[in-house]
Amino acid sequence: MKKFTLLVALLFAFSFAQAQQNILLIIADDLGADYCGFTPGANDTANMPNVRSLIPKSVYFTNAWASPYCSSTRAGMLTGRYSFRHGVGTVIGGSGSNDLDSAEVTIADMLKYHAPLTYRTANIGKWHVNQQTPIKTKWPTQKFGYDLYKGNFLGELSDYYNWTKITNGLQTDTITTYATTETVNDAIAWLDTLPSNKPFFMWLAFNAPHSPFHLPPANLHTVPGLTGTPQHINANRSLYFKAMTEAMDTEIGRLIQWMKTNNRFDSTTIIFMGDNGNDKRVSQIADSSHVKGTLYDYGVHVPFLISGNRVVNPNRSSDALVNVQDVFGTTMDLANFTNWVSAYPSTNTLDSKSLYPILINQLTDVRDYSFTELFTTPTATVQDGKTIRTKDYHLIRFDNGQEAFYHIAVDPEEQLELLSTSMTSNDTGNYILLCNYMNALLATPYCSGALSTRDVQTLSPNFQSNSDYLQASFEKDFTWQLLSLEGKVILNGRSDKKRLLLSTNNLVPGYYIFQLVANNQRWNYKWIKN
Repeated sequence: MKKFTLLVALLFAFSFAQAQQNILLIIADDLGADYCGFTPGANDTANMPNVRSLIPKSVYFTNAWASPYCSSTRAGMLTGRYSFRHGVGTVIGGSGSNDLDSAEVTIADMLKYHAPLTYRTANIGKWHVNQQTPIKTKWPTQKFGYDLYKGNFLGELSDYYNWTKITNGLQTDTITTYATTETVNDAIAWLDTLPSNKPFFMWLAFNAPHSPFHLPPANLHTVPGLTGTPQHINANRSLYFKAMTEAMDTEIGRLIQWMKTNNRFDSTTIIFMGDNGNDKRVSQIADSSHVKGTLYDYGVHVPFLISGNRVVNPNRSSDALVNVQDVFGTTMDLANFTNWVSAYPSTNTLDSKSLYPILINQLTDVRDYSFTELFTTPTATVQDGKTIRTKDYHLIRFDNGQEAFYHIAVDPEEQLELLSTSMTSNDTGNYILLCNYMNALLATPYCSGALSTRDVQTLSPNFQSNSDYLQASFEKDFTWQLLSLEGKVILNGRSDKKRLLLSTNNLVPGYYIFQLVANNQRWNYKWIKN
């Protein structure tokens, strides 16, 4: 009888462990992927032993995209929706910025009010998706599903050693404890109040290593030779940035140790990520115009790993495309919320893709493209626009009509802009493919599909078509290719006496690219066979 009772208890404990899954989301502020060194080939990195200690239980995603600024990234994670849907297109508080609407359904709403197990929810640290007003400082708990909000509402601390903390919008305190340390103090204090049989979701958003650059407490970092004077900081910003990052890692280690001591670690999945690329002042690439606040890859490429006992075949990297919106759906699946899509309001469009099939090693990819954008309201800046990528290619379409296109798989720092070159047929096909993805997503012809004003001609050569034939003529003989949108050559040949008449009866309906080359010039035309 005792053995039977013990067996039942063990089975109950096992089933409970499977059902209950705590989720800890850790967000570093202004930390690009290159400082983390999670994968080979990283640039000069910060010392992050505690975050790196998670890797043996992790999947690390090498192609994760955020937004150009922290506010739109956070709004996208909270809602699982792109910026053009939730309205936050730039940094909150600046010119032309919109707050996150209180009617949005958030990740905490879903876990607290709709999940099979009712989650305890906390948002600790940097908020920055609403203006700091007496009404809106109450929104995290009153409107957005959190049991606790404790932290700073603004985008940047004026001083890490003297700052203002808001608790549930009701209490405002001046804090002189180092901000990174205080954030973990608040996290541990909240966890200490929770019963062990209740699952939790904690959004833990550090200000570090966002500026102002400064000297952290000596016991939190190992970077030598830092004096902390303004002159030394200004001359060595990257060193202080690395010290601030290490200080954050040290405090993350203190939180991990608390969770281990209190039997919370093994039942918790940890997501660690950044919210946008590196600040220009600490950039590690040659082109300092491709940094935070821009739509270039370096401006939105962030570290992203998921660690815990739900990961099958851990200690692996994934090149799957990831948008930060995917945190929403992934968290739902980690919480064993199997019907979360049907529980979400049908009137809203979700853009989140759950990464859970990758975590359990069932799929290698969950999305065809990544997308992000930057916009201000009502006045646009020269950086405003939208951007989209596959694993190999990256297209930026600015609101002023300019475009930039890169073969990112072989040019990760985006030094060769392809639209200003003589592109290959593969380049052309991928450009058109990305244009079509973008237009389909936005439900508008935002991307023209024209390769450039140099490449597209309407009078010479002469090109005509219908569903039965293609006809082209030029002043000299020319070569031609008919390509699929993916760049695959369907047909090719050389003109006969400066003319081409090509029957297309045997081609399946769809989109094609007709390419004509003569006089060291090339013209590309989109063609639709109905």
